[in-house]
Amino acid sequence: MGSNLISIINEFASLKQIDREIIAEIIKESLESIIEKKLVSENELSINIDLENDQVVANLLTHIVENTPENFGEISINAAKKIYPSAKIGDFIPKEIPISEFGRKTIQSARQAIITRIRELETQRILGDYERQKGQIAGGVIQKVEYNGYVVDIGFASGLLPTEEQVENEYYKSGDYIKAYIVNIKRVKGKVIVILSRRRPEFINKLMESEIPEILDGDVVIKKIVREPGFRTKVVVHSENEKIDAFGCCVGKNGMRIEEIKKQLHGEQVDIVEWNNNPEKFIKNSIGNQLVKRVYLAQKGKFAQIIVDEKNKNIAIGKGGKNVRLAAKLTNYKLDVLLEEEYEEITANERRITSSIKELDGVTDKAGKALYNAGYTAVQDIHQASVDELCRIEGVGKKTAEKIKESAKFF
Repeated sequence: MGSNLISIINEFASLKQIDREIIAEIIKESLESIIEKKLVSENELSINIDLENDQVVANLLTHIVENTPENFGEISINAAKKIYPSAKIGDFIPKEIPISEFGRKTIQSARQAIITRIRELETQRILGDYERQKGQIAGGVIQKVEYNGYVVDIGFASGLLPTEEQVENEYYKSGDYIKAYIVNIKRVKGKVIVILSRRRPEFINKLMESEIPEILDGDVVIKKIVREPGFRTKVVVHSENEKIDAFGCCVGKNGMRIEEIKKQLHGEQVDIVEWNNNPEKFIKNSIGNQLVKRVYLAQKGKFAQIIVDEKNKNIAIGKGGKNVRLAAKLTNYKLDVLLEEEYEEITANERRITSSIKELDGVTDKAGKALYNAGYTAVQDIHQASVDELCRIEGVGKKTAEKIKESAKFF
C-alpha cells in the first residue's frame, strides 16, 4: 500500500498540476482521519510518508493487553515483551505499522477520502485560475448543445454559453471554435462551470484591446459602448494625446483592424465614434459625420434635431431605426432625424402654438377681440381653421379672414 500511495501522489501531481508535498499532506491527513476512528486518543497516531523511499507507515502508542489484541491500538503482552522486555500490561509502547497491515476495508476508505480531497483541491485551483480570468476572453470548441446553451471546452474546465448570453442570429455546432467573454465562474454539483457571453458590451471592449495595441496600452480610451448584438455596435473612443488619431488607430490601415473585429462578430456593424465635449459635434459623430448637415439642441432638456439631406435620411436613421437609436443611447439625447423642410414645418408649428393672434398681420383690436371670444387665441388656431369657419365669427369679414389665414400660413 505504501508504494501504491506514492504512485497516487506522483500520478495526481502530474495530471492535476498539484504540488507533490500538498498531495502527500492530503494523504497523511486522510489516513489519520480514517485510522483514528479505530483508536483512542492515548494511541497518539501519526502518519509518516517518505517520498524518497516510497514508504508510508503509521506510528502510534499501542496499549499492552493480556490476550489477543482487538484493534490496531493494542498489542499483547507477549508481543510487547519481545520489543521491550520490561513491558507490562496497561503500558503504552511505540510501534511502527506499515499501512498495508491495516486491512483492505480501511485502505479503501482512506483511498476514497484521498481522492475526494484531491478533487476538491483541484476544483479550488481551477476556480482560482478562472477567477483571475474573469473579465477576459476565452476561446474554445463547442462540445455539445444543451437545453440551456452551448457547452464549450475551454481547457481545464467546461464553459457554458447560456441562451441569454448568446447573440440572436449566431448558431453553432459541435466542433466549432468560438471566443467569448468570461462573465462568472460557478460551481455546479462539484464541477466548475465558466459562464460565457457574446452579447455584452464588455466582449467588444476586450476584442478591441486584443486587436488595437493603442487601447491595450491606454493611449486610446474606450469611453462608452452601446450595442444591439448581432446587428450594430457603436464605440466611443478618445485620446488625450493630440498626436494620436483615436479613430484611425481603431479602424486601422485600409480598415484592417475594424474588419478583423467585425469578422469575429460574424459581420456585425461596428461604428467607431470620436468623443467630443461639444454635444452638437458629438451627436453629429454618433449619427455619422458625413450624413449630418446641422444639429439643433433644445434650449431645455436633452433633445436634439438632426438635419439631413433626403438621400441620407434612411441611412442616418438606420435599418429598423438602429443607427439613431444607438446614437441616442450613446449621447443620452432624444434624437429626431429630419429633412430641412420637416424641421421648418415643426419650428413653424411651435411658433404658431406659442404666439398670440395679436401678432398676425390684419388682426385689428376689434377682430382680435372677436377671435379671442370665439376661442381662437394662438396663431396655430388660425392656421388650422378654414376661411369659412373664421367668417362665421361675428365681427370677422371674408377679407379679414383670408388675410389673417395667409398671415398664419407664413408666420
